[in-house]
Amino acid sequence: MSRGQVKNATGDSFFVWEGDVLVVNILGKPSAARDTIGKPKGTQLKISVTAAPVAGKATDHMVRFLAPQFGVAVADIEVVFGRENVNKQLRIKAPKKLPTVFAQGTLHF
Repeated sequence: MSRGQVKNATGDSFFVWEGDVLVVNILGKPSAARDTIGKPKGTQLKISVTAAPVAGKATDHMVRFLAPQFGVAVADIEVVFGRENVNKQLRIKAPKKLPTVFAQGTLHF
């Protein structure tokens, strides 16, 4: 890790649990053919959305797409950073389910 670099909260993974909150690093792909959860790429999870990257609209669309995937309300997903960037971090409060890409993680209830 270079000097001045902030340590990645998720370590070597694209996600980490903080109590009942799931923290996920995202590599967003706006203007995609369809909304989809891709595969991990390093310490990020690739998420493609159909929305164009205009004033955070793609991120808003991503949050609306992801909420039912995790069994939570849109209000339970916080964009920590990256609302207008492809690199972003989300905090998902008490997800009721996990997409299959999280197979190595388990619900903490």
